[in-house]
Amino acid sequence: MKMPASEPASTAMPASAELLERLRQIDSKISQLAQERTEIWEHLGASIHPLGVAYLGPEHSYSHSAARKYFGVAQSLHPVGSIAAVFEEVQRGQSRYGVVPIENSTDGRIVDTMSNFIQRPLQICGEVLLPIHHNLLSKSDRSGIRKVYSKPQALSQCRHWLSEHLPEAQRVEVASTTQAVKIAKDEHGAAAIASLEASVEYSLPIVCESIEDDPNNVTRFAIIGKDQPQATGRDKTSLLFQVPHQPGALADAMLLFKDNGINLTWIESLPVPGSPNEYYFFVELEGHRAQVHLLQAIDALKQRALRLDVLGSYSRGN
Repeated sequence: MKMPASEPASTAMPASAELLERLRQIDSKISQLAQERTEIWEHLGASIHPLGVAYLGPEHSYSHSAARKYFGVAQSLHPVGSIAAVFEEVQRGQSRYGVVPIENSTDGRIVDTMSNFIQRPLQICGEVLLPIHHNLLSKSDRSGIRKVYSKPQALSQCRHWLSEHLPEAQRVEVASTTQAVKIAKDEHGAAAIASLEASVEYSLPIVCESIEDDPNNVTRFAIIGKDQPQATGRDKTSLLFQVPHQPGALADAMLLFKDNGINLTWIESLPVPGSPNEYYFFVELEGHRAQVHLLQAIDALKQRALRLDVLGSYSRGN
């Protein structure tokens, strides 16, 4: 009986080995795509906001100058239209840091900034002090100026100079000193109160220099973010708190700082919306929250406060 001829041996790899090879190829492709995706995002981040610093714009405003002083000109600084927008950028992670004014030596606290800390308690990561020198910019000479444009704070900080030197000129509030310059450049008989940088950028001549009423006029800007800087030895700590509306509650809170040997450098209050005669308090203390005596005071205040936010410990500005 003739046996059937044997079939040649198959050269195909076993099914399991074939599947493993296909999986290896797929994994390799996935890794390659993931790497390409990472590189694309890194490129987009570098081209848009490598550091991401939002500030109250537009360019050549005093907030812009403060951002450049703190971060340098090489970083990605981008303007937004309001203090609230700066907080939103940082809170949503669209910017790593924000620059907002918190206090002026002439006009005091910046209410918009304090209100946003109540709504969005981000961290204060640093501060920068910016000397503010206001200049009168115009295409007209001083005798021909009929309107003076600027933001409300700048007009306020120059009010005595304006009353003495331009008593008949109308004062017009606009959103920013940069907007004031743009208007004054195109309007006959108009002037703007703005910075030297704005004069150079928009080619609008300076009629009078340093017209601020206080020659030592300084605005303090807070650097907001989510970082918690380490102690440097020259730190301050900012707190926001609310205590019960009852006799002696605030005095008892202040004694906690005294009892722990803590010096207060700033205290402000802001009304609690919808609660007459109740207030939020903002305080700044010398020292870093990592120090034992500050920790003790903060822990004790937590027991008494209706609300307590440690807004940050950071190096004192200069």
